[in-house]
Amino acid sequence: MVGAGAAGAGAGAGPRRGPVMAALMLSTGLVALDSTVVATAVPQITGDLGGFAYFSWLFSGYLLAVTVTLPVYGKLSDTFGRKPVLVFGAVLFLLGSLLCGLAWNMGSLIVFRVVQGLGGGALQGTVQTLAADLFPLRERPRIQARLSTVWALSAVAGPGIGGLLATYAGWRWIFFVNLPVGAMALWMIVRHLRDPRRDAGRARPPVDRAGAVAIFACAGVLMTALVQGGVAWPWLSAPSLGLFGAGLALVALVVVVERRAADPVIPGWVWRRRTIVAVNLALGAMGLLMVAPTVFLPTYAQAVLGLDPVAAGFVMSVWTVTWPVAAAFSQHLYRRIGFRDTGLVGIGATALALGAFQLLPFPGSVWAPVALMAVVGAGLGLFSAPLLVGAQSTVGWEERGTATASVLFCRQTGQTLGASLFGAVANGVLVARLGGAADLDAVTRAVEPGARVPEATARAVAAATQAVYLGAAVAAVVAFVVLLAVAPRRFPVPGTSGEGAGE
Repeated sequence: MVGAGAAGAGAGAGPRRGPVMAALMLSTGLVALDSTVVATAVPQITGDLGGFAYFSWLFSGYLLAVTVTLPVYGKLSDTFGRKPVLVFGAVLFLLGSLLCGLAWNMGSLIVFRVVQGLGGGALQGTVQTLAADLFPLRERPRIQARLSTVWALSAVAGPGIGGLLATYAGWRWIFFVNLPVGAMALWMIVRHLRDPRRDAGRARPPVDRAGAVAIFACAGVLMTALVQGGVAWPWLSAPSLGLFGAGLALVALVVVVERRAADPVIPGWVWRRRTIVAVNLALGAMGLLMVAPTVFLPTYAQAVLGLDPVAAGFVMSVWTVTWPVAAAFSQHLYRRIGFRDTGLVGIGATALALGAFQLLPFPGSVWAPVALMAVVGAGLGLFSAPLLVGAQSTVGWEERGTATASVLFCRQTGQTLGASLFGAVANGVLVARLGGAADLDAVTRAVEPGARVPEATARAVAAATQAVYLGAAVAAVVAFVVLLAVAPRRFPVPGTSGEGAGE
């Protein structure tokens, strides 16, 4: 097995690392922006193309395509190298962006958003894998902090950028603007990235096409059930039950196909190695709890605290500042106490901060949730960066793409599950407080600029947000317990005597 620090020696080593890292940051920014930039342009898009009843698939289709392709791209990068997969993903993402800008109706735009997502899955997984290939163990938290900063800033700025482009340039420029930025990233990748040289005498294993198709179908069906359940149809309706039933049948098919494959897309070691299993489950729980501040905090800030949208954005964005700072600092901690214990400190602080949300008075001061979100961001920085770096460091180059993709897939799945679960919790509390589903429109009116929020509506939003944050705190406790019970105290990092000794 290749050592943790040596594995990336041939991949863009030396002076090429700077341009390659810049390309990775640009790619990360594109994928993050495209997750949020469309939101504020929906009125212009539906006004031009129609199809308002289906606009939610502009987000769902992209998310589905990114998530379900992560395991496949991870395995392909281990088999053929990072560069071919990254170049393919960048080209496909740019093609999807161009086609989205040329869409003639809502159906075509949704299809082209899926094409974008198919490219985005390759970019997201391979960028994280290359971050481990390019840099030795001691530098990876700093690199993860950079990528986290780009992701956070892009995600926060996305709605504003989308609104500006839709208002002053036209909604199609939301997609066209990707072309020059993506082309620059692609040029730097092609010019400067070098994959490690392979043994010319070693034959490549056959591509597990049947496994890739089965995994794609299985994940697509289950993700569709999670994304659309409770939105397009009730949870206990025939479509939901049918999709979940089909998804479980496809899970069985995936197990059968992968057991028979000579070189499966999801090899058995992903589920047998304690470290990888623990990190996958823990970061899956983290993905679930991240939905609480991302989705529900802005509404709370406007309807309960009485802030305008800009100030509400500040309340939400404070955790995007403390997260990368804590991620960069985490190396000093995990060198002393190890990857697992650093993660326990981070998720423990996160659980306490999320739980403390129940103690906030009504309506309260704006600084209390700001302080809690600062702690949440710092805790997640100490939690996520060491676990991802640690998981990547336990495998060699030839397994790192698969390991990284499994971690990202679990985190994305957690976010999808969290959006569905916490959305149902919030709606249930609001219906109970406001007296019926018809009164949910009062929440929408409450966050309109200049609107006066009735106290009953504000208290209902506060109660719903507290319920969601309580659920997020439970998810943090689950992550803590999983990490404590499943993960080894010392991660098995090969080829390390000094920098990895404490893991």
